[in-house]
Formats: sequence, C-alpha cells, structure tokens
Amino acid sequence: MSAAWLGRRLALTLAMAWVVATIVFLALHMVPGDPAELLLSTSGAMPDPATVQELREKLGLDQPLLVQYGHFLAGLARGDLGTSLIDDYPVIQEIALRLPRTLELILTGTLIALVIGVPSGVYAAVHRGGAFDRVASWITALLLAVPVFVVGTLLVLLLAQTLRLMPAGGFVPLTQDPAQHFKLLTLPAVAIAKGLAAVLFRMTRAATLDALAHDYVRTAQAKGLSPRRVLVVHVLRNALNPVVTVLGLQMGTLLGGTVLVEYVFNWPGLSTPLLRAVEGRDYPMVVGIILTISVLFLLINLLVELLHAAIDPRVQHA
Repeated sequence: MSAAWLGRRLALTLAMAWVVATIVFLALHMVPGDPAELLLSTSGAMPDPATVQELREKLGLDQPLLVQYGHFLAGLARGDLGTSLIDDYPVIQEIALRLPRTLELILTGTLIALVIGVPSGVYAAVHRGGAFDRVASWITALLLAVPVFVVGTLLVLLLAQTLRLMPAGGFVPLTQDPAQHFKLLTLPAVAIAKGLAAVLFRMTRAATLDALAHDYVRTAQAKGLSPRRVLVVHVLRNALNPVVTVLGLQMGTLLGGTVLVEYVFNWPGLSTPLLRAVEGRDYPMVVGIILTISVLFLLINLLVELLHAAIDPRVQHA
C-alpha cells in the first residue's frame, strides 16, 4: 500500500479523534445546571457553596470555555486524563491497568467467533439448502435474539453451578496461575462470541453465495480447477471484504457491550470503574474511559481499512 494513502488514513483518524474529544468536552457543558453541583449532590441535598467553588476550581470550570478547552486538549496530548474524584488516582493509570483485561476478553471472544462463524458460513453456502444450512441458520437467529447477559447467566447456571465444569466468575492474573486465568476467561469470552459468531456466519454465508454466483467462478470451474482451489482462490478472496467490514463494526460494538459481560462474570475490566464512576459522578473517570473506547473504535476502523487494502489493492484508489 502506498505511503500517501496510509498518511491520508492516519490523518483522517487523528481528525476524527479530535472531533470525538471535542464532543465529549462539550457534553459536560451541555448538561443543565452546574457540573460541580451535580457531582457533589447526594440524596437531593444542596452542597455547600464553598465546596462547590473549590471543586469548580479543581476541575477548571471557573475559567472561560476556550481556556478549559485548551487545557483539555493539552492534557490529552501529554496523556493526562485527569484524576479520579473518588480515589484521587490518575485516570490514565486506572485505564492502563484495566484496559488490557477488556481487550483480552474481546480478542478471545472474537477469535472464538471467527473460528466458528467463518468456516460454518462457508460450509453452509457451499451446501445451501442442506440440513447443516437450515439448522445453523435457525441457531444463529436464536443467538441473535437472546441478549448477551441472558447467555452469560445461563452459562453460569449450567456450566458453573449445575455441572460444575467451569468457575462462575472472577479473575486471576495470567502470571499468577495461567490455567485458572484461562478457565475464568472461557465463559465470558464465549458469551461475547455468541452474537459475533452468528453475525459472521450470516455475513460469510451471504458473501460466499454472492461470490459463487459470479461468472469468474463458473469460468474457473469450466477450466477444470479443483473445487477446493476455486473456493479458496476465487470465492473466499472476494467474499472476505464484507466479512472484514462487519467484523470491524462488531468489534467496535463489543467495546461497549462487554460492560454487562464483565459485570455478570465479575471480570475486572473497564466496566468496573465506569459503572462506579457513573454512580459516583466521577467526571474525569467517565470522560477518560469514554475517550479510550472511542479512540479504540477509530483504531479498529483504521485496521479494517488496512485489511481491505491488503485484500483488494483497488481500495487505495477509491
């Protein structure tokens, strides 16, 4: 891929990150009332004016909007997301501790979904109308209809509490006990994978059927190429682009969807400080986590575009 195309994509990603940061910053000032009063209000009681003023000065809310915006962007540029109002702990350190756990959960669930969804989608398309195609289509429709927290609860009830095959939840660092770490990771990863696997199955099946209907496939078959070679070289290569697009979008959705899964399985990722910050009105922590998730979503989209360019070089000229 050309350096010019890559440079344009990187510049666009940075511009979108700036837009997202600006929207998050302005969201605070669009909330009716004084943000400092909202943060300090408990049980409907009015906070002490001196305490409100102290917090406004601490957050920089007593300064002009443009000055606050400049300080906000300057802090982001040097990796400073502020300090938690609950723990008086740097937000960036809390995110650095918990983000790898959330990413591990998402990547493991994505890997499981890829292993299940893509091959089964191809097989169902090649054997369209067969027993496997009908049963798999019915199962994926069911998986898409059932919410992820319901699947997580059922997995705990069946595999953990009834059959006692897996632990119900919790977390052990990989360096402390690798075997237990992966046992605790399995159920939440499967819960995350269920919806993504269903989507990938349907997208792969549809894209493969579309590719099979093209003239170049029939031409390759008429030349005497083996069915395996036709499928791998001519069909899958052209069916991968829409699958990669859907995968990228779904992974971005998983960044927000893991909150319920982490809560059900007591997995200490980003959901724990996020829920706590929302309940405690810890503005710096909420903003820091939202910005982190948004930037990760943009990076995933950039990776999808790079994969598109690697699969089909014509994308660079679009």
